Amino acid sequence: MNVRAIKNVYFIGVGGIGMSALARFFNDRGVKVSGYDKTETELTQKLVTEGIAIHYEDDLKLVDKETELVVYTPAVPKNHVELNWLKDNNYPVYKRSDVLQWITESLYSITVAGTHGKTTTSTIISYLLRETDFGCNAFLGGVSVNYDRNYWSSDQQVAVIEADEYDRSFLKLHPDIALLTSMDPDHLDIYGTVEEMEKAFIQYTQNIKSGGKLLVKYGMHREREFNTTNKVTYSLQNDSADAYATNILQRHGGYVFDLVTPFGNIKQASLSIGGMHNVENTVAALTVGLMLGIDAEKLKTALANFKGVKRRFEYIVRNENTVFIDDYAHHPEELAALIGSARKLFPNLKCVVAFQPHLYTRTRDLAAGFSESLSMADQVLLLDIYPARELPIEGVTSEMITQKMANPVHTILSKEGLLEFVRSSKIELLITAGAGDIDRLVNPIKEILENK
Repeated sequence: MNVRAIKNVYFIGVGGIGMSALARFFNDRGVKVSGYDKTETELTQKLVTEGIAIHYEDDLKLVDKETELVVYTPAVPKNHVELNWLKDNNYPVYKRSDVLQWITESLYSITVAGTHGKTTTSTIISYLLRETDFGCNAFLGGVSVNYDRNYWSSDQQVAVIEADEYDRSFLKLHPDIALLTSMDPDHLDIYGTVEEMEKAFIQYTQNIKSGGKLLVKYGMHREREFNTTNKVTYSLQNDSADAYATNILQRHGGYVFDLVTPFGNIKQASLSIGGMHNVENTVAALTVGLMLGIDAEKLKTALANFKGVKRRFEYIVRNENTVFIDDYAHHPEELAALIGSARKLFPNLKCVVAFQPHLYTRTRDLAAGFSESLSMADQVLLLDIYPARELPIEGVTSEMITQKMANPVHTILSKEGLLEFVRSSKIELLITAGAGDIDRLVNPIKEILENK
């Protein structure tokens, strides 16, 4: 389908982070955009102010019947009235991944996949291309702190796209540069087994356009099965990789490091956000910039002003008394990287982690991993599982995580209970983490801490 010819688009699940980027893509081009979402959020409110009509009831009377294209997210339940009516009445109904496929086919595309790291890495790449005047159209799964946006446009016929492995949707993309950050077990409700999930990532590396390049984390499991044509590896600091960081120093809650790549080197690159995993993400992003022929000094200058991604090791409060970090981490590996990095940056502070598990299936499948990662904290506060698209599974609760936790200091509490804990406790280093609605507690917690 020719996305440039469309004049009216209707989104089901328009408030999703990936869906909203596409909605903004069409809206910025003067297309009439409207949609449905289950819940009003800060993001949907912003979309409305940008001219996108949104309603929150599954009601046929509210559907724009003049739409030329219907885009939906796989997270929408199968009994959704609007979606089924539009399908039954032969409207052109497509998944978000189909629209991204059309975009990758028409533009020079850089896609970033992985079970973690993809949002930050794709945001840094997009930011660097914008700030060095190379230019790109960015479709992100998170909100850039610099621009308060998850999408921006450019006259440059280049797209940077976060490639989502859920529902195998990333297999529709055909990039010029494909980046793979990780493929740890996740979404086993979709793939069934770890092996099937790994097969999908291997296939992703083989969908690159002729003459394109693959940038992949060094030492990854089954790396020999990836596309080996024009393959480049990167690492945090392993000099066996093609691209890596060296001379890494902690500085003011961030890092300074040197970058070595086959495409050029950068001395004293400065990253102001925390987390050694973010240094690794930055190695990948800078390598992409150098691959594209962008001047190393321009990249270095731009990086120094990068402020991060909302909910990715985001400093909410940072003063001499208290550090409060919020993060989207919802996988054991992400939690381990988050907690480990925070403890290294602030080794003398008592570390309290408030975690909201996301999905019953993920909690069931990865409970032991969650227990191990959370045990790195001094104290753990667990909220109930956020169900998202799932129905409850008998016997699967947050207690599954606490039963295997080596750290004896843990509590299961309500959201109000978490706020009360913050009010009544001395907070040195607090981390809130999870992909559900724990982010709605961030501002209330911030207000409590700032008023103490």
